[in-house]
This record gives sequence, structure tokens and C-alpha cells, in this order.
Amino acid sequence: MILPIYLYGSKVLRAKAAEVELDKCDRAAVGRLLDNMYETMKEADGCGIAAPQVGVSERILIVDGNDLADTYPYLKGFVRKMINPVVVEESDETVTYSEGCLSIPAVDADITRPKVITVKYTDENFEEKQETFEGFDARMVQHEMDHLDGVVFTDRAAPIRKKILAKRLANIAKGLTRTHYKVRLD
Repeated sequence: MILPIYLYGSKVLRAKAAEVELDKCDRAAVGRLLDNMYETMKEADGCGIAAPQVGVSERILIVDGNDLADTYPYLKGFVRKMINPVVVEESDETVTYSEGCLSIPAVDADITRPKVITVKYTDENFEEKQETFEGFDARMVQHEMDHLDGVVFTDRAAPIRKKILAKRLANIAKGLTRTHYKVRLD
């Protein structure tokens, strides 16, 4: 089921998401949420989505690099569904790249992030994993993990870029934006 994507200005995007209590959660419900998030992300032409972006304040995210494999061949077949991800290590070396976000349509900014990260998480089969990401996969994971902490990519932009984007962000927060996918403001 395709869910509406919450826009910049929605409270759920600024809240720190709750950990999924793995020993108490309804695993079938988590599986349905992951399926719905994936379908929503693909419908919106995204490469990642976090649960807060669909109005669910839980530490769940999906990244999918398949549509970027022409540019980054190593992303062919790269799909990760993560529950309660935690960065356990990150490189001192950083990389800057222009980012965008389904919750902030038609806005981009150069964002600097660690080049390499190691993440511990539970996958969609409720198996614990630890994986190291380097390159664009690391960027996608970090971008979505930020959503779990109430951070959007524009928060990490250079001060001058934030100033330039202020009016556009204010308009999005008022619902004055167009997308080809379902959106919502709370």
C-alpha cells in the first residue's frame, strides 16, 4: 500500500524515533510496514525512506541503490531494510555530495558525511547484522538514519545554503509544493 510521505514542517520528522522492541513487536506488522515503505519509496522514485517519513516514529529504514547502478555499478542488487540501525564506526575521511529528500521536494544541498561507516542493525528477517558501507551506499544509510534522529539533510547544509533555502523550506512547511507522489503535513 502506498503511504503519504510527510513533508518538511511535519512534527514526526523532527522527533527522535523510538526503538523497535524486537522481543515484543508484531513481526508481521513490521513486515507490512517495510513492504508499504518500499512500495511508497519506489512510487516516489526514491532511493531511501525512513519510517518517520511515512508518519511512523520508529527506527526503521530502507535503502535501495538499484536505480543508481548505472552511475554506481556496485549498487546493483543493493537493498537493505534496517531495524534499529546504529553506527558503530565511521571514517575520519569525508565526502561531499548534493543530496535531496522525498520529504523536501525540489530542494538539494551539498552535504559532507563520513566516507565509510559500519552499522549494526536487525534486518527484515529479524537477524542481527553488522556491515561496512563505503561510497554512495554509506551516504544513503546516513541520510536515512538522520531521519530517525529528527534530522533532515538541510540541517547539515552550509549556513549560506540554509539561508538561500529558507523561503523554499517555509513554503514546503505550508504545503506550497508539488510532487508526483502522495504527501501529507501534520
